[in-house]
Amino acid sequence: MIEYEMKVYEDLQTWRKQLFKRSSLFNRLSKKAQTKVNEVIPEKVHKVITDSMKNMVKATLIGSNITTKKRQSIGISLSERDELLKEKLATYRKTAVIEGAGTGAGGLFLGLADFPLLLSIKMKFLFEAAAIYGYDTDEYEERLFLLHVFQLAFSSDEKRKKTYEIIENWNEEKEKLIDMDWRVFQQEYRDYIDLIKMLQLVPGLGAIVGAYANHNLLETLGETAMNAYRLRILTTKPNEM
Repeated sequence: MIEYEMKVYEDLQTWRKQLFKRSSLFNRLSKKAQTKVNEVIPEKVHKVITDSMKNMVKATLIGSNITTKKRQSIGISLSERDELLKEKLATYRKTAVIEGAGTGAGGLFLGLADFPLLLSIKMKFLFEAAAIYGYDTDEYEERLFLLHVFQLAFSSDEKRKKTYEIIENWNEEKEKLIDMDWRVFQQEYRDYIDLIKMLQLVPGLGAIVGAYANHNLLETLGETAMNAYRLRILTTKPNEM
């Protein structure tokens, strides 16, 4: 077990370097353009979008929490937890690919439906990840943690670094947190996926782009979740591990 934990520690160092690596020029220019667009959007519109996203996520959190079997992996090793997560990820990734291809092939209206559907798949996966690593999502702080994992996966360079620092020092940082900054949460997520999701609405390309995009988005979320919970386990042990 010690040998495996040493390997995980090395993996975490590599992952951290990747997280802190500067985005490509194209992504940086896209982010700047999206920021400019956000600046000219009226405040009332921002509030409507933020409230809609907040309500959508919270509804998904409630549903996912109810349907997830809690603490399903008590008493197993970290390596076994990692394998369980990889199995779950394969299942959720396949679901996301099918969903992306279906909504992408359906044109504009089904393409727009992809946003809440994919969001629910991602959130349900995060609840499964929490259970696999031994954390109880009935507790508010655990739901707050998985939202930070989500934000770490889908955010800009600057926000990603700040979110990583919160996750890395969770025991101290959680005491300062009351709720998510929902406006930042929704803007970072929208900006991250906007371009690829617009391509999903293009006739003839939608199904291919939708399947490919959803595969990669779940892959990113899976890697982020696994390493975030690994990092937490190596620094603090949840109860009844």
